[in-house]
Amino acid sequence: MSAVRRLFKDLNANKAMLLMVLPATVWFLIFSYLPMAGLVIAFKEYRYSRDGFLASILNSAWVGFENFKFLFSTNDAWIITRNTVFYNVVFIILGLLLAVAMAIVLSEIVNKKFAKVYQTGMFLPHFLSWVIVGYFVFSFLSFDRGVLNQLMEALGLERMQWYADPEPWPFIIVFVNLWKSVGYSSVIYLAAITGFDKSLYEAAMIDGANKWQQIRRITIPLLIPLMTIMTLLNIGRIFYADFGLFFQVPRDSGALYSVTNVIDTYVYRGLTTTGEIGMSTAAGFYQSIIGFLLVITSNYIVRKINKDNALF
Repeated sequence: MSAVRRLFKDLNANKAMLLMVLPATVWFLIFSYLPMAGLVIAFKEYRYSRDGFLASILNSAWVGFENFKFLFSTNDAWIITRNTVFYNVVFIILGLLLAVAMAIVLSEIVNKKFAKVYQTGMFLPHFLSWVIVGYFVFSFLSFDRGVLNQLMEALGLERMQWYADPEPWPFIIVFVNLWKSVGYSSVIYLAAITGFDKSLYEAAMIDGANKWQQIRRITIPLLIPLMTIMTLLNIGRIFYADFGLFFQVPRDSGALYSVTNVIDTYVYRGLTTTGEIGMSTAAGFYQSIIGFLLVITSNYIVRKINKDNALF
């Protein structure tokens, strides 16, 4: 009984904090935890019922791992897995390096008004939808009126069918993703740099350290714990792809599927053509399990190297 009283006492003492986290808690319960019950569809042959969604689940026949077999028995299984992992690895590595570099450069700008202007300019692409970005890219790569083709023609070169040639698209995809995301990521590292103890830099300057030595010996080592945590979180989503990036930017061009088709776009196209909800649920379940295992494994390795840098 004393434990119950202690619990209510603690709740009453922290009610202000609990009220602050209540909206986020309700959001996660409704949109993250309750939908987990729907994972049962991955093991069923889902069929619609007139009695509603719950009746559809209960009345659908169990098929075991048939949905998983269907997902990975196609010729595209290797392509979509390779593309998803490859792009995410490149995004993680280049995104980390560019975001940290950009944050360091912004922190070194003496004129803070200019720094805010630069920061706003880099942060703006994050708020643009992929539909807008897709049309923005199309204005450059269009065969008839694209800026790049007009420039190439002015230089005496032949126009390119950008949306029919898969060769340059890995670079285009990576560039567009970095352009849209690096500014947002750099703000996180910039906030961390702003909170560093300035006396460390003053002591380094007294000892004769130049800017590069200060960055290499003070800024980067202090950023490593945050860089590790952000990398671990990104590794957990290595089997997830940004649907808008791989669907809207290439304009769903069939000629580019070999380099732009990922698990998410493959599932979407499967849903629109076959309506196999069980297969799409199996893909989502597969992505979640692999992401969970990757985070646990990566965190375990980090703990072995440096316990203080681990996520948990």
